Amino acid sequence: MPRRGRIGEFELIARYFAPLAKGFAGAGGLKSDNAFLSVDRRHDLAIKTDMMVAGVHFLTDEKPAVVAAKALRVCLSDLAAGGAVPFTYQLALSLQKNWSERWIAGFARGLAADQRRYDVVLSGGDTTATPGPTTVSITAFGRVPRGKGLGRIGARAGDELWVSGTIGDGALGLLAAQGRFDSAALERRYRLPQPRTTLGPRLIGVASATADVSDGLLADAGHIAEASRLAVHIERNDVPLSRAARAFVDASPTLWGPVLGGGDDYELVIAVPPRRRARLMAAARAAGVTVTRIGGFRRGRGVHLTIDGKEARVPRKGYVHF
Repeated sequence: MPRRGRIGEFELIARYFAPLAKGFAGAGGLKSDNAFLSVDRRHDLAIKTDMMVAGVHFLTDEKPAVVAAKALRVCLSDLAAGGAVPFTYQLALSLQKNWSERWIAGFARGLAADQRRYDVVLSGGDTTATPGPTTVSITAFGRVPRGKGLGRIGARAGDELWVSGTIGDGALGLLAAQGRFDSAALERRYRLPQPRTTLGPRLIGVASATADVSDGLLADAGHIAEASRLAVHIERNDVPLSRAARAFVDASPTLWGPVLGGGDDYELVIAVPPRRRARLMAAARAAGVTVTRIGGFRRGRGVHLTIDGKEARVPRKGYVHF
């Protein structure tokens, strides 16, 4: 929970930074993760910056190639949520003063491998040294049809809530990486998320609003609801789990807490009008990604969780930075 007397991340943004974006429509009031800039008659440029700090977003002893891959992929995940096709990125790297060239070589190999995987290329950035922890900041750029970029704003009462892939692997994978239990599959999901770059662009004309699951399923579905001035209802038993996650949750139901609120899944939460359900399924098949309906949006406010249709207490909604 945020400290007493200190505002949270979204209130901080709304109070101090959103006014600085006033007058620029592409910023969307800073209520979504991407900005959109018109570049020609057919396309907008989607732009997303993400920062990762050692000991906060990745383990301090993490392999450098994995650090690089995760830093790039979390940005690509946001572009996917915006419906954009990525093509380039910039890197700002602040290295702890005891850095080694061996670490940098491994980091560069990780970037090179993912550049081939996702068809993107480095176009600039900055490097510096710091007495504090190593920090990696990436700004990724993608193309989206003009005026069609997706964001948190736009859901309507009656829209269904869908999610791609499986939920909870990231949070449970972090516990595995910390030695809480043994699961190579979950640990890999935490270390190397799979941004839904094949699905995101196919959601244009299908989804009314989207977000990626970085802070947690409840939190990120809630961000869509809040930005769209609606309530979101989620049925816990419909939330898709991987085989590995299901085994641990069945053995210890308290793990539902991190599954729903832990974050780091980098799946997409998608608001879809019922009349477009078939188009969503077709888009998912074409992308090679599974999608599951887990709830819907209604008039009202807040995040509402049910278990077998009965209202349940909402656990920790998601990760908070402050």
